Amino acid sequence: MSSCRRYPTGPRPEPALLARCRELPTSILSDSMERAGGVRGVHWVPGGRWPRVAGPALTVRTRPGDNLVIHRALDLAEPGDVLVVDGGGFVERAVLGEIMGRYAVTRGIAAIVVDGAVRDAEGLAAGPIPVFAAGVNHLGPYKDGPGEVQGPVQAGGTVVRSGDLVVGDADGVVVVPHERADQVVGLGEQRLAAEEEQFAEIAAGTLDRSWVLAALAEEFVTEDGPR
Repeated sequence: MSSCRRYPTGPRPEPALLARCRELPTSILSDSMERAGGVRGVHWVPGGRWPRVAGPALTVRTRPGDNLVIHRALDLAEPGDVLVVDGGGFVERAVLGEIMGRYAVTRGIAAIVVDGAVRDAEGLAAGPIPVFAAGVNHLGPYKDGPGEVQGPVQAGGTVVRSGDLVVGDADGVVVVPHERADQVVGLGEQRLAAEEEQFAEIAAGTLDRSWVLAALAEEFVTEDGPR
């Protein structure tokens, strides 16, 4: 029998805040946190096409190539959770496949993020919930443990805690610390509005590009002109 350490459940964000998150691209949210918070190296499984997703993190730390505690986390999931698996970035053996993906749907999980490998990519891509992973490998997992559920983990270079907001889209995954969520989302909404103004200016041919030359110390000139 193996051990699984379980930590207390993290805070649950307000539904209205999650709805606002789903309107903001991950790039905007990352920019609103000093261009930090990204889960490096994880993307939709090949063929996946889903709308943007946001939810509180249900965190799992497992031994690379082992999925025993991931199964335990699925049984503990609450509707709307985003399962975040710290698999140590190990991609030589999958820790999740289509069977677990289908079970995750019945548990109400909103998305799955694996800092490691998954398999059954076609089946996962055809499912209703986004699956992000660092790699795909047909080799299956061990089920020996040990691991932890709902404790702090590391995924793609970013610390993730139970209850932190996890947002994912076609660009990848970003993690917003729960205590900063209101501030970051508010800044993101301002940035998105500013971007939409720039789009309108581009379409109208009125975009101010003077900042480019102003940001350069000098422009080198040769006999053939600027270079």
